[in-house]
Amino acid sequence: MTTPDPKVRATESRARFEEELKDLGFGRVAAQSARGRLLDKDGTPRSRKYGLGPQRWERFYRQALDASWPTFLLWLVGLELLANGLFALGYTALGATAIGGGELLGLSDPFFRAFAFSIGVFTTVGTGPLHPVGSTATWLTVVESLAGPLAIVMAGGLILARLLRPRGRVRFSESALIAPYHGGRGLMFRIINVRPSEMSEVRVRVNLVWFQTRDGRRERRFHSLTLERPEVEFFTLHLTVVHPIDAASPLRGVTPETLRDADAEFLVHVSGLEDTFSTRISARSSYYWDEVRWDAKFADMFLASPDDVITVDVDRLDRFDRLPEGSTSLPTTGETA
Repeated sequence: MTTPDPKVRATESRARFEEELKDLGFGRVAAQSARGRLLDKDGTPRSRKYGLGPQRWERFYRQALDASWPTFLLWLVGLELLANGLFALGYTALGATAIGGGELLGLSDPFFRAFAFSIGVFTTVGTGPLHPVGSTATWLTVVESLAGPLAIVMAGGLILARLLRPRGRVRFSESALIAPYHGGRGLMFRIINVRPSEMSEVRVRVNLVWFQTRDGRRERRFHSLTLERPEVEFFTLHLTVVHPIDAASPLRGVTPETLRDADAEFLVHVSGLEDTFSTRISARSSYYWDEVRWDAKFADMFLASPDDVITVDVDRLDRFDRLPEGSTSLPTTGETA
C-alpha cells in the first residue's frame, strides 16, 4: 500500500479549502445537506434559526417597514380603533355611569359614549364635557392617557423610519434565458429599477450553484460566472445581464436535462448607489433550473417617443420570443451588461 505524497495531500487540501470559500456564506455543511433552492424568488434566504425566541417586536418592525403605504396606514388605523375599543369596553364594564357628561352631547349609548371619551384621551385632543366618574374609571383614564401618547410616538417613529429609509426596488425578469449570443450562447436575464429615484454605479454578481459528482460523491458546488459587463455607471433604463457560455464557462455543453439533474440554481446579487440618499442598496433573486428558458430572446422594450426621450415599457420586461431550436444568430436584447 503506497503512502500519498505529502505535497499531493497538501495540494488537495488547499484546493478543497479554496472550494469551501466559494459557498457565499451558506457554509459547507449546510450547502451540502440542503435540498432545493437556496434563495426564494424575492431573494429571501430559505433558512430558519431556532433558539432566538419569538422576536415578535423585531418581526413587527420589519413588517411595518416593508409593508406598502396603504397597508401600513390601514394597520395604524385598525390598531388605534382596536385599542380605543378595548378601553371603551373597560369603561363600559364599570357601569353605564362610568363616563359622565354624555347628555350634553346627546350620547345615550354607554359604549359609544365611552368610545368617544377614549378617543379623546388616547389622541390627547380632549374629551369636552365627557369625564370619568369614580376612582376606578379615573385610574383607567390615567393609564390610557399614558398609553395613548406613547403609541402615537411609536407610530410617528415608524412613519419617519419609512420616509427616511433608503429604498430601492430592482425588478428581475421572471425567467432567465439561454439564448444565442455572439455566435454562441449566453445566459441572460433583465433587471430594471422601478423606483422614481435613480441608481448609479450598479454592480451585478451571478453565482451558479449545482450538484456535481467528485471522487464518487455528489456535492453541491459554487461557481462565480463571468459577466460581459459586471458593472455600469448609469442605470437609468433596463439592463440585460449576460454570461457568455464560452470554453471557460462551467455551463459549457449543458442541456436542460443537465441543469435539472444537477438541481442548478443561479444566485443573483445587485448593488448600486441610490442617488436620493447617496446610500448603497442591494437586491437579490435567483433562477432555479426550471425558470431557465432555452432558445429564446427577450422582446424589445424600447418605445418610440415624439420628443426624442429614450423610453422603455416596464410591462415588457418578462416578454421573450421563441427561436428555432439550435439557432445561433445574435438576438436583439437592447442594452446589455
